[in-house]
Amino acid sequence: MLLAALIVLAALTRVLPHPPNFSPVAAIALFGGAYFANRSWALIVPLAGLFISDLVLASMHGGLYATWFSGAHIWVVYGLIALTTLMGFGLRGRVGGGRVLGYSLAGAVLFFVVSNFAAWLGNPMYPQTLAGLMASYVAGIPFFQWSVAGTLFYSAILFGGFSLLRARLPALRLQTV
Repeated sequence: MLLAALIVLAALTRVLPHPPNFSPVAAIALFGGAYFANRSWALIVPLAGLFISDLVLASMHGGLYATWFSGAHIWVVYGLIALTTLMGFGLRGRVGGGRVLGYSLAGAVLFFVVSNFAAWLGNPMYPQTLAGLMASYVAGIPFFQWSVAGTLFYSAILFGGFSLLRARLPALRLQTV
């Protein structure tokens, strides 16, 4: 039930009006990596939410969305979400506020650095020079602030909410999801 709820949450929050890049997908990836007993499900849940919302966004926006997220860049995005899940494996058994904050920030920075590098490589708008690379990073800054805010917000809700549930439900104390 929780797995389905997280997939729906990820898909809905990307489709409903929101600031750009303010999404729970990275937080769900970290949470899944930290808590899902089955590591395969930890990878599948955020990727499924991302995929479902991509399908909905593509149908809503047609060619514009499909063109913007076509090619290698989309594989970079999916790869980064999978990598964020793998980062979450490092939180297993060691979840705490400081660690969740650090991993959330590290995931957001990694996403920014790698996805903007990929945009520079794959977008003819940016010249293949150091100046073009810097331009791609500068263009990404407005989105980065929302990515960090979204990851921190949803990480606080997921990890904090689960911690509160564990305190109230003894069955959750000894096991992961």
